[in-house]
Amino acid sequence: MKRQTGEAPALASAIRKAAIRLIPFLCLAYTVNFLDRVNVGFAALSMNEDLRFSPSVYGFGAGVFFIGYILFEIPSNLALRRFGARIWIARIMISWGIVACAMALVHSEMSFYVTRALLGIAEAGFFPGIILYLTFWFPTEVRARIVAVFMASVPLATVIGGPLSGALLEMHGILGFKGWQWLFVIQGLPAIILGLLALKVLTNRPEEATWLTSEERTALSEAIARESKHTESVGYADLRAALTRPRVLALGCLYFLMVIGLYGIGFWMPQVIGGFRLGSLAVGFLIAIPYLFAAIAMVLWGRHSDHRSERRWHIALPLFLAAASFAWTAYSGPLIPTMVALTLATLGLYAAFAPFWTLPTALLTGAGAAAGIALVNSMGNAAGFAGPYVVGILKEATGSFSAAMLFIAAAAALGGLMALSFREPRSSTQSPA
Repeated sequence: MKRQTGEAPALASAIRKAAIRLIPFLCLAYTVNFLDRVNVGFAALSMNEDLRFSPSVYGFGAGVFFIGYILFEIPSNLALRRFGARIWIARIMISWGIVACAMALVHSEMSFYVTRALLGIAEAGFFPGIILYLTFWFPTEVRARIVAVFMASVPLATVIGGPLSGALLEMHGILGFKGWQWLFVIQGLPAIILGLLALKVLTNRPEEATWLTSEERTALSEAIARESKHTESVGYADLRAALTRPRVLALGCLYFLMVIGLYGIGFWMPQVIGGFRLGSLAVGFLIAIPYLFAAIAMVLWGRHSDHRSERRWHIALPLFLAAASFAWTAYSGPLIPTMVALTLATLGLYAAFAPFWTLPTALLTGAGAAAGIALVNSMGNAAGFAGPYVVGILKEATGSFSAAMLFIAAAAALGGLMALSFREPRSSTQSPA
């Protein structure tokens, strides 16, 4: 992609300003988002006993979130494109914050299932909406590192949320509420506050950014427009193509295998570590360790992927590491080897995500991007339902997590093989074949 003389400094300045203004807020929002989605894993340390939930009941309830989430993903992303990210992201955050707080009212299996399903509907479109939003602001050449910094919010959410959740569970009995009820309310409120702030902080597109100079707005807008035009020539811009082409569906299948590991460990790691008869606060601090290393690895690996302009091996290698480590976890025995195995598995799994998300954003544009990104995310998050449920069934059937860890290892290994078989879209900097 050739740039006009004098455009490069203005473009670099615009990207830097956009990153400073938008990324910290989006990272904070995604941190709260992921906490509200998986804090049920911490709550389960006492909630399951209080409400007499079996592993399969808990696994189904943890996963049912994704039914509503999947059904409303594509409509939500199309609405974001029509009404603008500023209003739509604010709407999503406020509604999910209200439902997240309502999780404190769960009293039976059915209320657990219904509230989790409603939380999925409320959150639908947030993550793919942000991925789509980032394509409005950041060119392909910097996108992996930007997505890596944004997605590092997930492991950092657990670094912060692990000890916090453990501490909140210790509030059991205060004002007559149980610790897990305090956890849901206190971790749900920030989403409502951030949703209101989104109306002030977010700007829909560079053309509307009064905080950029006119030269910066022009340089960034034209760079994004050129990339969009190029993507139309090598990828898919219309709805039908984005929802039916084999390459898009293949990305959805690959993401499905990756997400099996993501939520397999997200929902069950507290109970794996809790099996060593540790207190809630100790479990929270130990869980922070794998996610801290994962956050660092995500950023460094994303930058390396951009530097090399290579995606397939940057997805496959960490997935192979995760597969081997999950298999090791199944037989690691004492606490320290288990923690080492879980750390390597978490690091490998998360490092693959930023390079992965550069593929659909390089393949899709326009309405096709809104629908296609949501489709890939929806297909992947079907594993958010299937993964925890299968893990729960295997745990209940065998009495340990060994079979469940081998199941997650197999999914990661298969994902690595799929990544190597994928044909990457041609970069706008490459000459046509």
